[in-house]
Amino acid sequence: MGESRHQLFQQFTASQWSGFRKGVEKEGLRVDRNGFIAQTPHPRSLGSALTHPRITTDYSEALLELITPVFDTTRGMLDSLRDIHRFVQINLGDEVFWAASMPCELDGDESIPIAEYGTANIGRLKHVYRQGLAVRYGRMMQSIAGAHYNLSLPDSFWNLWQQALGNQQSLKDFKSDQYFWLIRNFRRRSWLLMLLFGASPALDASFVAGVRHDLSRFNDDTWYGRTATSLRMGDLGYHNNAQASLNICFNELKTYTDTLFRAIHTPWPPYEEIGTRRDGEFIQINTSVLQIENEYYSAVRPKRTTEREEKPIQALESRGVEYIEVRCLDLDPFSPVGVNESQVDFLDLFLLDCLLTDSPRIDDDECDRLDDNYQDVVARGRDPELTLCRAGEPVAVGEAANALLDRLEPLAEQLDGWNGDRTYQRALDDQRAKLKDPLQVPSARVLDEMERSGMGHREWGMEISQRHQQTLRDEGLPDEVMVAFRKMSSDSLAEQAVMEQNDTQPFSEFLEQYQQS
Repeated sequence: MGESRHQLFQQFTASQWSGFRKGVEKEGLRVDRNGFIAQTPHPRSLGSALTHPRITTDYSEALLELITPVFDTTRGMLDSLRDIHRFVQINLGDEVFWAASMPCELDGDESIPIAEYGTANIGRLKHVYRQGLAVRYGRMMQSIAGAHYNLSLPDSFWNLWQQALGNQQSLKDFKSDQYFWLIRNFRRRSWLLMLLFGASPALDASFVAGVRHDLSRFNDDTWYGRTATSLRMGDLGYHNNAQASLNICFNELKTYTDTLFRAIHTPWPPYEEIGTRRDGEFIQINTSVLQIENEYYSAVRPKRTTEREEKPIQALESRGVEYIEVRCLDLDPFSPVGVNESQVDFLDLFLLDCLLTDSPRIDDDECDRLDDNYQDVVARGRDPELTLCRAGEPVAVGEAANALLDRLEPLAEQLDGWNGDRTYQRALDDQRAKLKDPLQVPSARVLDEMERSGMGHREWGMEISQRHQQTLRDEGLPDEVMVAFRKMSSDSLAEQAVMEQNDTQPFSEFLEQYQQS
């Protein structure tokens, strides 16, 4: 029997290890001073949401998305994220950047403005896609915010890893296969991230007005899950019945892209009933199960940077997987930037171990069990009686969590030995502390703070958001950084103007070509 992947990795030396490449995309709502979702357009001082490299919008005009470049250190990435936050906070005027994943006060679908990207065809496409989400699922689900963590390993690592495994594939195919290897194990273990980092156990009553649910009453304007970790990732958050039939369990790139391609080209009767136009205006890109690849909701995605107007499937098929996007992270409401250093270091360790552990293909039965484990932790991860299915046997959630942390210890020691510090063991210790004292997991901390303050989700969310805003505004930005951000904003507005001036093709023609490409 050959050496295990962990044993092969242990033979690497410090000089052969070139670390992680990482970036983050962080969403958050703009809200007015009364704690209601902002009705104002995207602030012009923040540039063009279509072309700005750091600041854009997600579903709603009020839902900001802040994007870091790629870094090789956690500190560099978080410093960059903090700078973007400072610039945004300085330019929000009387508005506040909402710190929680579940939204502020809403007043039904019509209170959630859909993002606008101007008159260029690519901007109109982005808007029509969001209109499609509205007619398919309603707007409420799209007002939720989270953080997406992007991780890759450099080619210098992949070349050595391929040699160690004796693999003869092209580097492109090898990397794609290895990233899917990692993703399969991520699917097996992602429930742990919901336990350790889920931070949305409560929501504003306006979010579920007129909706049947099994939440408990916290106060007049707040409902909560008694042992929930993440309402964002549960039945009230991101879910989609039409997508249940896709059954994507991420075994390999080809089946993944083939399944998505099929979904984009398979009509779905309820969407056909809606049609693509209303009163002469486009209201969805098509009537298929998915309008585009990004509509597929999942806790993790294989990604490849796309060229302008290139589809994600095309990029993946032609150039292979470039990085992994972890999409299940709630915002950390206790951090002014929504994520924290210990969390990022733990994610690096967790994801590397997913690559280094045996990862058989996932069959349909296992796929269902993994989905059940994940949803059980989302809905009641803090219930000490909860059991998960592990190797076909029930195991207490706390025992399963501790077992996963234990298996990360040798890897943490190896990486820290190379770096000459305790970065990864400290990150591991921080997660162990949460399991020793269940009141320390973020979802419990949120409820505890709300109870002690006597505030509901709306009041508490506003209070902590204003506190973060004051902190970041007080820190300010060095003059040269402020100048650079202002230039990015003005350059992005100029770029959008040029695109709109040069775009003479009728949108219907552009859309047809886009779908046929």
